[in-house]
Amino acid sequence: MSFLGHVVRFIVSAIVLMVVGWIVPQFSVGGFWSALLLALVIAALGWIVEGIFGKRVTPFGRGIVGFIASAAVIWVAQFIVGGVSVTWLGAILAALVIGIIDLFIPVSTPYEAGRSDYRDRDRD
Repeated sequence: MSFLGHVVRFIVSAIVLMVVGWIVPQFSVGGFWSALLLALVIAALGWIVEGIFGKRVTPFGRGIVGFIASAAVIWVAQFIVGGVSVTWLGAILAALVIGIIDLFIPVSTPYEAGRSDYRDRDRD
């Protein structure tokens, strides 16, 4: 992924966090810049958790362990980023809402997905 792709991904993540702050009552984000910094901190903490415990425990993993790791990362991130307030219940609800939103937001662009499908067809 290019640098611009990463920037767009963090901006989308910040917007998602702001939407989650609007939906979840015990999760509040001060504004866009707090949400952007929160997205960066969540990504960094997720990377650290993945490095220590492996892929199955990461916030981006599937299942209950990934869900609990995601809620814990969200809760810990509030102590690093100013303007963010989260309770345990808010972190759990936010992890749930973020997981649901993540189902509808594609990880790769349609162009990249099309290129990988094209490469897979050439191998067959």
